[in-house]
Amino acid sequence: MTMQIADSVSLSAPDARARAHAAAARNNLRTEPKAVRIVIIALAVIFLTMFVVLPLALVFAQAFSRGVLAYLSALADPEALSAIKLTLVVAAISVGLNLVFGLVAAWAIAKFEFSGKTFLITLIDLPFSVSPVISGLVFVLLFGAQGYFGGWLRDHDIQILFAVPGIALATTFVTFPFVARALIPLMQEQGTQEEEAAISLGASGLQTFFRVTLPNIKWGVLYGVLLCNARAMGEFGAVSVVSGHIRGETNTMPLLVEILYNEYQFVAAFAIASLLAMLALITLIAKTVLENHLDEGHDASEH
Repeated sequence: MTMQIADSVSLSAPDARARAHAAAARNNLRTEPKAVRIVIIALAVIFLTMFVVLPLALVFAQAFSRGVLAYLSALADPEALSAIKLTLVVAAISVGLNLVFGLVAAWAIAKFEFSGKTFLITLIDLPFSVSPVISGLVFVLLFGAQGYFGGWLRDHDIQILFAVPGIALATTFVTFPFVARALIPLMQEQGTQEEEAAISLGASGLQTFFRVTLPNIKWGVLYGVLLCNARAMGEFGAVSVVSGHIRGETNTMPLLVEILYNEYQFVAAFAIASLLAMLALITLIAKTVLENHLDEGHDASEH
C-alpha cells in the first residue's frame, strides 16, 4: 500500500509541476499594467466600431431611411430579384466546382508524394495574388469576340462572356483556393494511418474516402464552403469585367448596388447592400461555430 501511494505521488508530481508552469506562463503574459491593458482594449474596440460596426449600422439606417415599405419595394423590384437570383446561381455553381476540386486537390497533396506538388500548391494560391480585375480580363482575352476562342464560340453560337457562364467562370477562379486551402493542412495533420488501415481491411478507394476520410474532414469542408460562398456572393471586380452590365440579366448584387448608387437611388442601393451585409453577418456567425468545432476536433485528436 505504501509503495502504491508513493508511486501515485511520483506520477502526479510531474502533472502538478506542469500545471504550475502553465499558470506561471499565463501570469507572465499579463505583466502589463492595468492601464496599458485598458488602453489596448479600448483602441481595439474603437477601431472595430469605426471600421466595422459603424459602416454596417449606416448601411441598415440608409436602407430603412424611408420606412419598411420602401425597403421591401426596393427588394421586390424585378431588377433586384434578377440580381439576387443570379448571385445565388453563380455562387452555387462556383461553390460546387470548387468543392469538387478542393477535395481532389487536398486529397492528392495531403495523402500522396509526387513531382510538381509544390507547383500545384502555388497554382492554388494564384488567385490570392492576382487582382480580380486582371482575372476578368484573362477571360475576356480567352472568350471575347477578338479572343483566342472567340471565333470558334461565335461560329457555334456559344455565349460565354456577358452571360452566366462567363460570370460563373470568373467567380470560380477568384474563389478557387478557399476549399482546398481549408482542407490541405487539416488532412496533412490527420496523416494516412486510418486510410491505410481501411485499405488493409479490404476497403476500396471510394469506401475509404466516404467512410473514413470525409467524416474526419466534414467540418473543414463546411468551413471552406462557407468562405467560398461568402466570397462568391460579394465578388465585384472579376464579375464587373465579364458581365457586360446588362440590366436585369447579368448584374449580380454587388454590381447592382453600384449602378443604383450612381443613379442616386440610395434606398434601393442600400437595401441590396443590406442583404449582402446580412449574408456577411450570417457567414461570420457560422464561421465562428465551425471554428469551434474544428478546435474541438483538434483537441480531441491530441488527447
